[in-house]
Amino acid sequence: MTGRTDDQGIPPEYFEAGSASFVDFLRVHSPELLPVNRVPDGDVPELPHGTTVLALTFPGGVMMAGDRRATQGNRIAYRYLDKVQRGDEYSAVAFAGTVGLALEMVRLFQVELEHYEKMETVPLSLPGKARRLGAVIQANLAQALQGLAVVPLFTGFDPDTGEGRIYTYDITGAPQEARDFHADGSGSPYALGALKKLYRNDLSLEDAAAVCVQALYDAADDDSATGGPDLARRIYPTIAVVTADGYRRLPEEQVSAIAEDVMRARMDAPNGPVAPLR
Repeated sequence: MTGRTDDQGIPPEYFEAGSASFVDFLRVHSPELLPVNRVPDGDVPELPHGTTVLALTFPGGVMMAGDRRATQGNRIAYRYLDKVQRGDEYSAVAFAGTVGLALEMVRLFQVELEHYEKMETVPLSLPGKARRLGAVIQANLAQALQGLAVVPLFTGFDPDTGEGRIYTYDITGAPQEARDFHADGSGSPYALGALKKLYRNDLSLEDAAAVCVQALYDAADDDSATGGPDLARRIYPTIAVVTADGYRRLPEEQVSAIAEDVMRARMDAPNGPVAPLR
């Protein structure tokens, strides 16, 4: 085996059974590949930041949505950023914060889930996946304290309960389960206000998507870092659902139709739909 690995230029440790955690493997054998160790030392540069992401549950699953804007100081850095990503077949992860680090952390988390399943021949439970993402976040704590924070939002379908679940984090990586809905990022206070008004526990998938768009519109209305639907450029929120059938993105034509309906309604009611008092 040694001769074979030497011939192929592959270190022998890559053929060891090792841990079911790919993060732990990198920490021991290639720590320079961890996202936290790929940021240069010194003063924190002004880097692009992603803004508002949110999630809500509906009967049989969970939905996650995010705006498309990233800002760098007072300017728009990206208009087409996808902040909602597939975790694995039955989970999704979104992020607010430093874009470059966030994308690296999401990719590492995806590999972590694949690595565990290959090593253990069974997938992680949903709470187990939430804890693994927390370990990835915790490894970035030193950079977060310097201003390079990443705040993910994690969702998935739990086959044990037949329901969607939402997990939130702070920079220390401790997962906390949120009930019904949650939002993170600079526009989250305004998105949460809309979700409190509009959320019901019996939403259809179509109505849940409309609530997500309304919440992101309210966030963009009051937070300059959040991008609302851009009809001129055909830029719409990213929306994904996770159910017993797995993860899937809503087609752009479906999201665009919902966004256009919301925009038309806002022409008559700029502040959006009004929640009943009783």
